[in-house]
Amino acid sequence: MLLADIAAASEAVAAASARRDKIALLAACLRQASGTDAPVVAAWLSGRTFQRRTGLGWASLRSAPPPAVSPSLTVQMVDASLARASLLTGPGSSGERQQIVLELMTAATAPEQRLLTGLISGELRQGAAAGLIVDAVAKAAAVPLASVRRALAVHGDLPDVAAAALEGGEAALSAFQLSVGRALAPMLAAPAPELDAALAKTGPAGVEWKLDGVRVQIHRQGDEVAVFTRTLDDITARVPEVVRVVRELDVGQAILDGEVIAATASGRPAPFQVTSARVARRDVEKASAATPLSLTLFDALHVDGDDLIDRPGSGRRTRLEAAAPSLVVPRHVVEDPSEAEDVSRAQAFAADALARGHEGVVVKSLEAAYTMGRRGAGWVKVKPRITLDLVVLAAEWGHGRRTGKLSNLHLGARDPDGEYGPPGGFVMLGKTFKGLTDQMLAWQTERLQALAEREAKWVVHVRPELVVEIAFDGVQRSPRYPAGLALRFARVLAHRPDKSAAEADTITTVRGHHVVDDEAAAEAEETEQV
Repeated sequence: MLLADIAAASEAVAAASARRDKIALLAACLRQASGTDAPVVAAWLSGRTFQRRTGLGWASLRSAPPPAVSPSLTVQMVDASLARASLLTGPGSSGERQQIVLELMTAATAPEQRLLTGLISGELRQGAAAGLIVDAVAKAAAVPLASVRRALAVHGDLPDVAAAALEGGEAALSAFQLSVGRALAPMLAAPAPELDAALAKTGPAGVEWKLDGVRVQIHRQGDEVAVFTRTLDDITARVPEVVRVVRELDVGQAILDGEVIAATASGRPAPFQVTSARVARRDVEKASAATPLSLTLFDALHVDGDDLIDRPGSGRRTRLEAAAPSLVVPRHVVEDPSEAEDVSRAQAFAADALARGHEGVVVKSLEAAYTMGRRGAGWVKVKPRITLDLVVLAAEWGHGRRTGKLSNLHLGARDPDGEYGPPGGFVMLGKTFKGLTDQMLAWQTERLQALAEREAKWVVHVRPELVVEIAFDGVQRSPRYPAGLALRFARVLAHRPDKSAAEADTITTVRGHHVVDDEAAAEAEETEQV
């Protein structure tokens, strides 16, 4: 199969606005894939490389050669090149990776170059999230959607499941079973603004601390222990303290869900970037001595021969408490969300979690099964909202249903003292397109075009006049931006045309929200973004 076929499908999907049209286009492309092409194509269509991490990033894409006139690259040729890049290490490896990208881009047509750029940078914006690919796999293979979801739930790897469905149909999907040692897509939590709203979704529930660490899924088979991240990467070798504590548990087989957090002298949880940097470090002995990790568990998927994913949350919690009593996250149970006193105690529990330095709470239904890889009403997270008033410095033209709209906003804080430019200017803190409704998109497109100063490719630079209210989860160090800071999980709450740019928050205010000042943390952030 030619790379050009996937590039054409990707651009058609990006241009389509309706979900059903996107699914139909993706399914048509998947039907063309067969054999060893199928899992690679499924990965690419979902916006990632088959290797997950190739070691390549924006630096290798800065000067693309002129595009080829006609397509020649096949799926296998490109996949082999990316696989080779992912294995390169040591002195000179960066140059070798850049040469691999140059060879690919030289042989690629313009649409293929756009596809490769999106895949390598991790910013393939075609509106085809994993959920759409799952629907497309079912359509392409003519199998029930529930069968694809179940296979993905117990196997955890979408490309594998797609290949099985396309090659063997429903019979091949039924062969996927829960297996200790094979990572599973974790259950996710939907957001809610308040505890009352969360309980309205879940009904009777356990309210637990929401930990701001690195999500881990732990598999134990006898003395063999494997630790995976939420993206299913194996980090066992980097977390020896986690392996040790799991080996001490009185179980023979287990799949456990939890979080690791870097320990601090005060006993409070370290900021996320400190934990992320610690997990990313490869000098394990030195790293674990300097920044030890603590493990907290909050669910059990399998214990000693019993698969627990279809059991209610209360039953899984009971098995977890029996298997790892000293590692279980604190919980307050709300038996009746209509009882004011019961809810009041839960609110006090949530306030205590915040006081201890945690993000908030997760409200977990006592009846819900473990729905892997999906957000639903079973788990609902409640976190306090932090906001800033920032100024729009530029905006990018959107894709898919946002075609023709200025979408991705470049956000800046005031720099009154001129630390990063002329006094009274602005310093960029990141970008976001999240939180924007269709009405907001239409309004800001008209407004920003009126403020436009210049346009470069897909970016429109504007006069810094429009203020937006931004919610975010924290401030992290980032060498990508002039102040060395970036907002974590920024999303737009509202346009504030009632405020002038002079009323926007300053870079000093931004620093007032805890900032991690750690070189390893910055390196971990860069790796994660790439």
